[in-house]
Amino acid sequence: MHHTPLRLEPGRLDARAEARRAQVRRFLDEARAAGQFEPSCDCWVKGFSRAFSRSAGAAGLLGITWPRAFGGQEGSPLERFVVIEELLAAGAPVGAHWIAERQMGPSILRFGNDRQKAEILPRIARGELVMAAGYSEPDVGSDLASVKTRAERVEGGWRLTGTKVWTTQGHHADYMFVLCRTAREEDRHAGLSILIVQLPAEGVRIRPILLLTGEHHFNEVSMDGVFVPDAMVLGQVNDGWNIISSELVHERSGPERFMSTFPLLVELVRQAQATPQDARALVAVGELVARLRALRNMSISIATALEQGQVPQVEAALVKDLGTRFEGDVAETARLLFPALPSLHSADLYARYLAQSVMHAPAFTLRGGANEVLRGIVARGLGMR
Repeated sequence: MHHTPLRLEPGRLDARAEARRAQVRRFLDEARAAGQFEPSCDCWVKGFSRAFSRSAGAAGLLGITWPRAFGGQEGSPLERFVVIEELLAAGAPVGAHWIAERQMGPSILRFGNDRQKAEILPRIARGELVMAAGYSEPDVGSDLASVKTRAERVEGGWRLTGTKVWTTQGHHADYMFVLCRTAREEDRHAGLSILIVQLPAEGVRIRPILLLTGEHHFNEVSMDGVFVPDAMVLGQVNDGWNIISSELVHERSGPERFMSTFPLLVELVRQAQATPQDARALVAVGELVARLRALRNMSISIATALEQGQVPQVEAALVKDLGTRFEGDVAETARLLFPALPSLHSADLYARYLAQSVMHAPAFTLRGGANEVLRGIVARGLGMR
């Protein structure tokens, strides 16, 4: 059996990236001083503030790698990595722009038509747009090639019918990317397209899927004959699988795949330092910090590959698998080492972050593709199946 090696070349943050770090830290210091946000774990899902996203856009922290003509900064993926890392470390409420800036914007930049680029990209860069990913479906899960949502050709566009689930921030979204079947093909990866639905729209019904905490971030979105004009097809009709495969590299490889519980990890380190006589705690926390460092290096490697024009799908899937398991391990280690009464409203940061992490943990290994599916992608990419 032929085995294909992983491509995880060492990457290093350059002077431009570190200069960007200083910029984002100044921005966060000012935002905290002004009382603009309260830090939280899983802030890229839990933290939602249109006002904060607009402030980040005004500070030049969104669309960093995009051309200036579309509101970008023409920076590098490594600069963007640093911005994301700092926002997550601060527990900032980035959910209003997260999906749009992370994956929708790059897809429009690469595959979109002139109208889509001109109308949507500058507004994402200004932090004005919330966008949702209509990919997963009931009874389909991470097997996106099995989607049943269909679009039928009509005069001037398409009629879209189907149901999507786990649609993050769909109830806030201004636009939704919808993966749908536009042709029947033997190869189930063929005949798929991505349509951009502007919301609200006639025929779209959005129902909440609540977390254990009662929070509303996810949704079930039903579409019944929703009209989408030809101008809002992303890229070429029936080229959806190629587009979404490229997009998922951005979704699966960033710091958010291992930093969702970072604020809790910081408090866990403090707890361990306060009890230096507890060797068990020091060893356990030290192992977590070492794993974090390794995951960070892997993510920087992928950011470097993206800067070089590569599309490291297998490596991104590996980061997502290892990273999301790490996030859950942080929560479980904290729970076992330093028991506390988890409370979402506790004045004690450790207890509050522990509650947030434990209650959000079930979603870590599901969103962005279930880890079991991702391991299959890695195995296939390595030539092992």
